[in-house]
Amino acid sequence: MQAIPIVDKPMLELLGEKSYICVGDLHIGLEHEMKVGGVHVPSQTHRMESELLALAKGRDGLIILGDVKHMVPGSSRQEYREVPRFFRNLLDVYGSVSVVRGNHDTNLEEMLPDGVVVHPASGMCLEDIGLVHGHTWPSEEVMAQRLLIVAHNHPAIMFEDGLNTNTTERCWVRAPFRQFRTDRYPRLPEEVIMVPSMNMSLKGSPVNFEEPRMLGPLFSGDLIDMDAAKVYLLDGVYLGTVGNLRVKRRRRFKIREPELRGKWE
Repeated sequence: MQAIPIVDKPMLELLGEKSYICVGDLHIGLEHEMKVGGVHVPSQTHRMESELLALAKGRDGLIILGDVKHMVPGSSRQEYREVPRFFRNLLDVYGSVSVVRGNHDTNLEEMLPDGVVVHPASGMCLEDIGLVHGHTWPSEEVMAQRLLIVAHNHPAIMFEDGLNTNTTERCWVRAPFRQFRTDRYPRLPEEVIMVPSMNMSLKGSPVNFEEPRMLGPLFSGDLIDMDAAKVYLLDGVYLGTVGNLRVKRRRRFKIREPELRGKWE
């Protein structure tokens, strides 16, 4: 099975015997938390729903890699209002809708309409691909697949111009596993793909800070070689490896001319 990014979207198309759209970190209800803090922004749920509905034609299913909702613990009125409607509309156009549980997904089942399949936080498998949110250890079966796809970290890249103005862009990260036997897993995937957050109100966590703090047990050990991880913008521009892009917070960062555009290889 192939994992192909959709240009200018934080979405993957998984192509094999069937075709699936894969996304992560919707964080429906984030705007409620922002409103409580005094920041008023419109809900992103309708925009995310519209984008997913537009991609349904010709696809067999939709997979969401956790953090469907935002508030934890508990749930907000916004989540109880928007989550059921969101999934009812998606079930009308996708043959199957699956959710891999994330750390924000408390009480999620009571909001979901019949027909949505919820997988445990340990993940699910689709042909030779393992899919997991990323906040806990994947199952042995998930880690035995050729490729692992995770969400949770909201990967982004930070740019700084000559006026010390910072901008952050969501990005894709593809990192190789260090191939050695571990006590926990007899086999490891060849590569992990980190999925950017679908909710554009989440600016993301820059992976190019010196010693970036990646969340989740897979990144806290030595299983993944982040120095060799490749970074791509959503439009397909290849920026280089995390090891070459890492910068200190106060060091000026000038990016080189892109080596690749619109390629995923």
